[in-house]
Amino acid sequence: MFKQFIHNINGDQVYLITSLGIFMLFFIVVTVMLIRIRKNYTDYMSDMPLHDSKQKYFEL
Repeated sequence: MFKQFIHNINGDQVYLITSLGIFMLFFIVVTVMLIRIRKNYTDYMSDMPLHDSKQKYFEL
């Protein structure tokens, strides 16, 4: 089925499929990164404007 789809696309549709693929890849990578971020890192980043910059609350 996928081979039939590839053979039937025109030159203009290649750009559409490529851009959709890039968008989906970016979306998946960002979703995985958001899931893997540690909770203390997000707390540190959310409190960053409220605390003195010399204090260290987060350890990488």
